[in-house]
Formats: sequence, C-alpha cells, structure tokens
Amino acid sequence: MWKTWLLAAGCLLASSRMTALDAKPPVKVACVGNSVTYGYLLPDREENCYPAQLQRLLGEGYDVHNFGRSGATLLRRGHRPYHQMEECQEALRFAGDKVIIHLGLNDTDPRDWPNYRDDFVKDYLQLIDAFRAANPKCEVWICRMTPIFHPHPRFKSGTRDWFWQIQAKIEEVARLSGAGLIDLHPALYDRPDLFPDALHPTAEGAGLLARKVYGHLTGDFGGLWLPEVYSDNMVLQRGKPLRVAGRANAGEAVTVAVAGRKARTTAGPDGRWELRLPALEVGGPYTLRVQAASGRREFTNVLVGEVWLCSGQSNMAFRVDQSVKEEVEASLQAAARRPAVRLFHMQPRWMTNDVEWGASVLDSLNHLQYFTSTQWTECGEEEVKRFSAIAFAFGKMLADSLQVPIGLINNAVGGSPTEAWIDRKTLEFEFPDVLYDWKKNDFVQGWVRGRGAKNIAKSAHALQRHPYQPCYLYEAGIAPLNRFPVQGFLWYQGESNAHNIEAHERLFRLLAKSWRVEWQEELPFYYVQLSSLNRPSWPWFRDSQRRLMAEVAPAGMAVCTDRGDSLDVHPRRKREVGERLARWALRQTYGHACVPSGPLFRSVEVRGGAAYVSFDYAEGLRSADGAALRTFEVAEQEDLFYPAHAEIVGGQVKVWSEQVRRPRFVRYGWQPFTRANLVNGAGLPASTFRSECMYFYQ
Repeated sequence: MWKTWLLAAGCLLASSRMTALDAKPPVKVACVGNSVTYGYLLPDREENCYPAQLQRLLGEGYDVHNFGRSGATLLRRGHRPYHQMEECQEALRFAGDKVIIHLGLNDTDPRDWPNYRDDFVKDYLQLIDAFRAANPKCEVWICRMTPIFHPHPRFKSGTRDWFWQIQAKIEEVARLSGAGLIDLHPALYDRPDLFPDALHPTAEGAGLLARKVYGHLTGDFGGLWLPEVYSDNMVLQRGKPLRVAGRANAGEAVTVAVAGRKARTTAGPDGRWELRLPALEVGGPYTLRVQAASGRREFTNVLVGEVWLCSGQSNMAFRVDQSVKEEVEASLQAAARRPAVRLFHMQPRWMTNDVEWGASVLDSLNHLQYFTSTQWTECGEEEVKRFSAIAFAFGKMLADSLQVPIGLINNAVGGSPTEAWIDRKTLEFEFPDVLYDWKKNDFVQGWVRGRGAKNIAKSAHALQRHPYQPCYLYEAGIAPLNRFPVQGFLWYQGESNAHNIEAHERLFRLLAKSWRVEWQEELPFYYVQLSSLNRPSWPWFRDSQRRLMAEVAPAGMAVCTDRGDSLDVHPRRKREVGERLARWALRQTYGHACVPSGPLFRSVEVRGGAAYVSFDYAEGLRSADGAALRTFEVAEQEDLFYPAHAEIVGGQVKVWSEQVRRPRFVRYGWQPFTRANLVNGAGLPASTFRSECMYFYQ
C-alpha cells in the first residue's frame, strides 16, 4: 500500500513540476507616455488610467505597467525630455514584450516645436531603438496623439498647427521604424465632453483609449461590422466604383459580392477595411453579401440607382402629412403605386422643443446618440407620410424622369444652425471663433443659443453636448454614414443663421467643403433659398444665397419666395420646392434639357435714364399673374431706392423711375415677405437680387 502511495505522490510531484515548467509568464506590456498615459487629473488614477483599464481588458495573461510622466516631451532637447526621466529608465529595465508609446502632446509647447522640430523623427527612432535593445523580441506601437481641443490656452497661437504637424511626423516614424501605428485621435475627437481641460481625458475617455490599444494588441475589434446605413431595401449608387467599408478583426479576409461583382480585401491592423467594386448598372433586386471569419451579413432586396443625402433644418424635415391637403393626397397616391423610391429616415430621438431634457437624454447626447436607429424602407403610404415632403417630391420627380431607383437619406434637424453640420477640423482651422462657448457666442444665433441652453438646463456637466452645438450634427449624423456612396446633396437651411449674413457666407462655403472632403468627391450641392417671411434680414440673406451659388459650384439654388408665408417660417407648399431642386439635378447632374431655375440676375446696363437688366434662364420672361411687374426699385445713391416701373423689352427687364435720373443700383424682391412676380416661360420665379450698375450710356 505504501508503495502505491509513493508512486502516486511521485506522479503528482512530477506533474506539478511539468505544469510549472509549461506555464508561460505573462506578456509584459509597457505603456510609455506623458500625462495622458499617467492619468493626470483622474480620480483614483491607479484604477482609472488607461493602462490600468487595459490590464482589466487583457486579463491575467498580461502584465501591464504604466510608465507615463506628466509634462514629458519626446524631443530630447525639449523642456522636459522623456529619455531623461526615471520612468523611461524603469520602462527600459522592465523590457516589455509589447511597448505602447504615446508622446508628442507636450512637444507642441512654443519652447519645443519651433526650435527643435528637425530632431523629432531622429529622437523618436532613437527611443524605439532603446526599447528594442532592451528586449530584441519586443513589439513596438507608436500612437497618433489624443486630441487637443480649442479651449486649450495656446490653441490658436500655435498648438493647433504644430499638433497636426507632429501627427504627420508620427506617421513618418512608424513607416521608417516598422513600428505599429495606433491612431488614438478619432477614438476621442468627437468627444470634447470627455476633456475638461481640453487636453486630458476623463476616466471614460481613458477607457476608450484602453479599448483602442486592446484591439491592436489582440486583433479583436468585435468582429464583422458595417454602418447602419447598410440594410435590406437599400439603394446603391450606380455608375461609379462602389465603395463598401466597415470593420472586422485585424487581418481578417473580407469578401463583398453583389450583382455578379465580387471583391476581397483584408482588415488592417486597426480592424478597418474598405474595398471598391466595379461600377454597377441600374438593376435589382440583388443580395449584397459581406463575409469574414468573424461574421456574415446579407442584405436583400437591394436596388442600384441614384442616392441623395437630404439635410438641413425644419423645412427639410417638414413631413408630407404636414403639407397642404392636395399635396398630401398626391404624395400618398404616388406612394400607393410603389415607385422605386427607397427611404432612409434618420429621425431625431428628441425634438428641440421649448423643454428641459432629463438626465438620460443628456447622457445620450454626450454619447452622440441623437438619431433613432433606422433602416432602408420601401416607399409605402405610411413611410411617405412621415418623410420629408421636399425630399420625396425631389425623389419622385427623379424616379419619373430617369426611370431608375432613387434612394433618399434624410437627417434634417429642426432649428439646427449651419455650424452644427461642419466637421471639427474644418472649423478649428477655418472658423475657430464659432467653437468657443457656443451658448454665449454672438456668431451663434440668439434663438439657437437660448433654445440649446433651455434643453440642457438640468445638466451639471460643464461640457454638455447639444444638437445645435458646432460640429455636433456632423459627428452624430454625417460621420456615421461612413461615406456611403451618394450622387449629391440637398440642403434647406439658413433660418438659424440669418442674423449674421457674413458669418453664414463663411460657414456655407465650409459646409460644402466639409462634406465634399468627407466623401472625397466634388459632389453637387443643391439648396433652397429662404422663402418669404416678415424677418428684416431676409432680403439680404436671400441675395447672399444667390451669390454663393458660384462660390460652392457645382451647385444650384431653388427659389421659393412665391411659396412663402408672411407669418409662418414653415410654408406648407413643399412639392414644387422639391421639384425645383430636381430640375437642378436633372439639368446639371444628369444632362437633361430642362430649365433648372427661374431668372437669375446676370448684369445690368444703363441707357437713356433706364436700367436694362439681363438674366440667366430668361427665355419667356413674363409676369406670373398677368399684372405689371412688381417690386423693382432703382437708386442713384446707394441705399436711396425708389419704386420703379418695369417692363419686359427684348428679353431684358427695363427699369426706370421719374425720381431717379441716372440709376446706378437696381434691386428686386427686396422685401422680407415679397409679392415679386417675375417668372420665366417655365413659370419659375426670379430670385431676389441687388446689384450696382457697371456701365453708363447717354
């Protein structure tokens, strides 16, 4: 018996020795960096800093150490060089198997980058080499920096510009060294609410960093994922290479197939993948299949046709069932015939009414969860009732004229200002002043500021987000579309920027630029001029919109002053407005021989005491109601206008007044609510305009 016991004991001892010998030591992860790595300002820093959160994500098989040092520079001649810090020496002695380096933020200091920028690449390579010497088998990742936001005290004086220069240098270092590159910037750039001092993230922000680093270390990015805009019933853009993009686990092969086309790619180290299929012709229904080792998605009843993004504020959001009765009936009759129009309706979860929002709403806003989850739907009566009246009229006219499927994406938000729809980087460089303290900023319309303040009054968060805040709707409603291929943009907005025409002119140009950069294509931008309403600034604003058309080309402007309401900012006749936008698309985008617009001012000359005004799209000039032409005015001295007679002479409009001997200025439709009545042969109204005469004749 004792022999049996000894044998069993011996086997047990041998087994334990083998287990001890076979057990792998934990993978050592060295987190090297500055105050963001250290966890500066975080409560319970040891628990909440990103390396500590990374440790919890990775689990027992890893040993994560924090070697961050507040204020450290990468530059060896900087004001606080990391290589001289004890944390650096400790990190080298640790000899990590995996090294994550996040440095560069403090190098934006005016003591550093202006003087020693030429050393940056060399100094970074030297630091990487030091870690590889400490452990020749180590893997090194370097990080593009976390954001520095506009409230930073040195933002406009240099930090903004130097930050982006350093970001580019970090990419160069990764290429030269063969180190992995982790882009920490996009994970936090749309979350300024997580940066109380514009530089250091909160514990939640540190968690986002940890999740990003975890993905790069493990390759686990949650498996196959595509944006919500991919769904059954969607319309894919025809006629140009079809971009499809999403996320998968790092290194996974991803295959996309539709309509006999097939393409394959591999997810990158950051899990992102993108491919392009050869251009598709009109057709369907098809099934779009996306497959990877981590998942498979199938989208059925897919059509190929034309896709348009329809955005703006309440007049674009204005629903079919809010229109005048005859337009509602016509739209529902059209829907009952099941036209090949598909709808992707991104509706706000909360309307910006005159109310104070509760805690759960406020938290959702900070997480950019403003739009409801949705999917593409076929065109039925119930779906059309709740959809944008202007967008549907546009889509219906295109479907009838082109005889192809039409896809409409609508994400308009009532009351929203232009600046809310522009990306952050564009505003940071082109119009940074609109970003500062938006609830007290005169660049932001008073009504917008007041309504935003009312909605978030119950929030104790100093950086509480709101849909009207600059950049917010871009981040919540444009970026999530992930550059889903479209043919162009429709826009109806301006009421919430009419207080400052000069600021709007800058913002509108930036809006068009921002979206075209996002889609990486000079897509057409068709927009609606403000209608008639008793608001004093509107004549100037409408004329500004007319002038902007040339500055944001390819573009077109639909005039709707003849469909305004003197007391209601939401005129109920929308069908013709949508069809006027469709005319621009049919003419400029699709090459149809239709008249795209009413008369648009071209030039004026003076002969014999009268001004002769020439217009584009002037064929068949006439009065809309058969009465004499109204609302023309002339002046010899600027701003001293007098009512004028006007008649159509040889394809021009002759304008004169007995009170003005030598007219130098002409204006038309220069009333907030105007009864101007000049149209062309297509019955389309002329735009408000004001212009100085350039030529004088006796």
